[in-house]
Amino acid sequence: MKRPLLTYICLFFGAILQGMSMSLFLFPHSIPSGGAAGLAILMNYWFNLSLGFSLWLANIVFLLFALKYFGYTWTFRTILSVATTSTVVTILSAQAPHIHVHILLDLAAGSVFFGIGVGLLIRAGASSGGMVIPALMIASYKNWSPGKVMMGINLFIFLFTALVIDYKIVIYGVVCQFFSTNIIDFIYHLKFQKLMFLNANWRRR
Repeated sequence: MKRPLLTYICLFFGAILQGMSMSLFLFPHSIPSGGAAGLAILMNYWFNLSLGFSLWLANIVFLLFALKYFGYTWTFRTILSVATTSTVVTILSAQAPHIHVHILLDLAAGSVFFGIGVGLLIRAGASSGGMVIPALMIASYKNWSPGKVMMGINLFIFLFTALVIDYKIVIYGVVCQFFSTNIIDFIYHLKFQKLMFLNANWRRR
């Protein structure tokens, strides 16, 4: 009973950190934290949809793939993760004051929070949804690092977002991905002494 409880506490904590990084530091500057976030920013830009709702739409298709590839437990945890992150983004985007000292400081803070959040989600047997799902599929098949695969996929989304909104976005997006994916990989490979319930068990079961 203790192990599942700790796993879900870690999952919700990681999802909240991810939502905070998006709503407080990255989205106000239209910086995508990943491919799904980039699609959410585009939907917000084109259709004036809320960022939280756009994030849900960007994840639906990938969750269908996840159900078949990773199984019900992993998909259920990922749905909880996406729901928590979207809720945090919706609430903080509407309620929290956005006091920004400098875009580079926001970029650094957003990258750190996002990397820790997604790293914890993967260790808890879930994901942040979006492009993390195909990234984990490729990483599982090729035995590659999840963070590096994620960065490669997201680069294509960043380029398109930059062409539509602002070319500077791709630069900020790449910097965000560089730092966050390295943090993700560090947490993914980290050996926890007393938290071995976080065993990165995201493969199908």
